[in-house]
Amino acid sequence: MLYIKTNEEVELLRKSNILVSRTLAEIASLIRPGVSTLSLDKAAETFILDNGAQPAFKGYNGFPKTLCTSVNDEVVHGIPSGYILKDGDIISIDCGVIMNGYYGDSAYTFAVGDISKEVRRLLDITKASLEEGVKEAIAGNRVGDISFAVQTMAENNGYSVVRELVGHGLGTKLHEAPEVPNYGKRGTGAKMEKGLVICIEPMINLGLKETIQMSDGWTIKTADGKPSAHFEYAVAVDKGKADVLTTFKYIEEVLNKK
Repeated sequence: MLYIKTNEEVELLRKSNILVSRTLAEIASLIRPGVSTLSLDKAAETFILDNGAQPAFKGYNGFPKTLCTSVNDEVVHGIPSGYILKDGDIISIDCGVIMNGYYGDSAYTFAVGDISKEVRRLLDITKASLEEGVKEAIAGNRVGDISFAVQTMAENNGYSVVRELVGHGLGTKLHEAPEVPNYGKRGTGAKMEKGLVICIEPMINLGLKETIQMSDGWTIKTADGKPSAHFEYAVAVDKGKADVLTTFKYIEEVLNKK
């Protein structure tokens, strides 16, 4: 069953998602060669708590940390550790908060130092596939319209779409209906109406679409060891144009100063 939010609930969700956006910008300022993923996690937790919210991922189904930090061939759900970032790495940072009973959830894949043109293009196209998906998040469309838009942008540029992991509804729970796959056919899936809030999150691989789960029970990697990128927005479905509750503006202001 789809939970349609009131205007007031959408505004509460916007506040939570803006805090996630600001947290990711705080982390963006710290990402550089020589920094551990665990230090990024601690900084994120401090920032979230200082802003009157709680980390949404910590303890969720037993997940041990505040952030998911997924490096290079790790697709999602990487656990922060003593791993030291090095020049040429990429790192997907997925962050969630809960504030006033409503969740925020967003992800951004960062370059560490100088990355190859090949990997830079993967990041650019993954982000572009997210933007294409968002264009379809309008009242009267179906979830499959988003899925088709994401898949088309990724595959037309020579990349593959992870099948096992999907976007999701967002509200007073971190994961609500409907699931939002990154592949599919136009005109299929749940019909969307104004007030539905969803997370659209393309996970796009440089190589094959297949993934494997690591022995920690969380980390998902590409089966062929090639890089993967991940970007995520929380979006409120609206008439005529989607209302994006997340923003990458704060992140990009930080990155442009580096």
